[in-house]
Amino acid sequence: MHEIIEELDRRREKARLGGGQKRIDTQHAKGKLTARERIELLLDPGSFEEWDMFVEHRCTDFGMEKQIIPGDGVVTGYGTINGRTVFVYSQDFTVFGGSLSEAHALKICKIMDQAMKVGAPVIGLNDSGGARIQEGIASLAGYAEVFQRNVDASGVIPQISMIMGPCAGGAVYSPAITDFIFMVKDTSYMFVTGPDVVKTVTHETVTHEELGGASTHTQKSGVADHAFANDVEALLYLRRFFDFLPANNTEKPPLRPTPDRCERMEMSLDTLVPDHANQPYDMQELVKKVVDEGDFFELQPDYAGNIIVGFARMEGSTVGIVANQPMVLAGCLDINASIKAARFIRFCDAFNIPLMTFIDVPGFLPGTAQELGGIIKHGAKLLYAYAEAPVPKVTVITRKAYGGAYDVMSSKHLRGDVNFAWPSAEIAVMGPKGAVEIIFRADAKDLGKIEARTEEYRKRFANPFIAGHRGFIDDVSMPHNTRMRLCRSLRMLKNKTYKGPWKKHGNIPL
Repeated sequence: MHEIIEELDRRREKARLGGGQKRIDTQHAKGKLTARERIELLLDPGSFEEWDMFVEHRCTDFGMEKQIIPGDGVVTGYGTINGRTVFVYSQDFTVFGGSLSEAHALKICKIMDQAMKVGAPVIGLNDSGGARIQEGIASLAGYAEVFQRNVDASGVIPQISMIMGPCAGGAVYSPAITDFIFMVKDTSYMFVTGPDVVKTVTHETVTHEELGGASTHTQKSGVADHAFANDVEALLYLRRFFDFLPANNTEKPPLRPTPDRCERMEMSLDTLVPDHANQPYDMQELVKKVVDEGDFFELQPDYAGNIIVGFARMEGSTVGIVANQPMVLAGCLDINASIKAARFIRFCDAFNIPLMTFIDVPGFLPGTAQELGGIIKHGAKLLYAYAEAPVPKVTVITRKAYGGAYDVMSSKHLRGDVNFAWPSAEIAVMGPKGAVEIIFRADAKDLGKIEARTEEYRKRFANPFIAGHRGFIDDVSMPHNTRMRLCRSLRMLKNKTYKGPWKKHGNIPL
């Protein structure tokens, strides 16, 4: 027995060293943590239960039988984050560059299968050179096995990908299917084909960072939800982010006690909206002043800034926030904003997270670029997401709600549960000036008449009362009471049920 224990200790020590001290030092020199260090930082101290530490690849081609390292380039298992169970896999770049083999893939599949059985989230820490070329089709099959499990788990358990190094080729499609993608600045990148292939095929010269770095995917492509300065910051923020999510689709959002009272009033909100209709203001201020303790975790803050999405809490319970941002493109909806918000709404709906929507939208962004880019279909994604979601939906119109954009943004007509308007709200087909120029086209050359008609239209329609008369809003609420009205509404809706017609699934306009 003593000899077996000694052998066990020796084998564990070998597995923990991964590719060896020299490669660990190289990893550190790049400003990156090792696979095991990342897990230790992410999970509660002492909570990690590792699986398959001794798994080895079975490849005998190209001399691979002489290069066998226990664990085969990925550390897998489960632990807790603030006491809540989570399954984790962390790719080890010190072992064959973190490349995915058949055995490597099966380790990931094993924890994903178990996570589905017990209803716990999965977090993938990606740092891999891609498929292990020496294994050929077996490594590609391994990727496909992982993809299938990503699809099966979608909408059942939350899936989070943290890109902490290279992620190229077929490897990118597993994170792409997961619910959220985070990246680390300067050390992580994602692309389907690398700079060398791009240069050969299209004759474009581009760096790894320009093609698939964190700034590219958080600002231009919208592939990633957030980027962090380094591994440590990324993992600490991931712990915070995890606290907003339920464990699976059968649970309510987690509840965290808060000293922030439901009845708290914010008198400063009474002067948030400027008197001039075209003057911008920061919707972030409203969001942070009404949620618990001002704690708002924004997603994709550097992409499609005309709409804000993220998680917060109301009376301790997670809510999803969607808000137009008048500071960017006057809060207009465009292609990128529609896609960004629609995907977020569908996640919230899948995991029973109520939606709070703050509206100040003058319409969809006009222009040939938008029309030729397919704003009709992309805008319909947002409409579809709101209409499909039976979770509690509470809406506040702060200022403009014009045209089709009014309908799309969680209106009463898309089964919004509770819809408030501030006294400053303007709910109409379009702005007063545009409406008058169409209705009174014959007087277009008489500026005096047009101005008088515009003022008449503004007094009659640029207010919340016409919508109130028809029951399209439930009440006109004073801004300083917004938190209280939202909290009470969400409390009333906590046991809401809705069952639509049976169907396998709808056909969202992808």
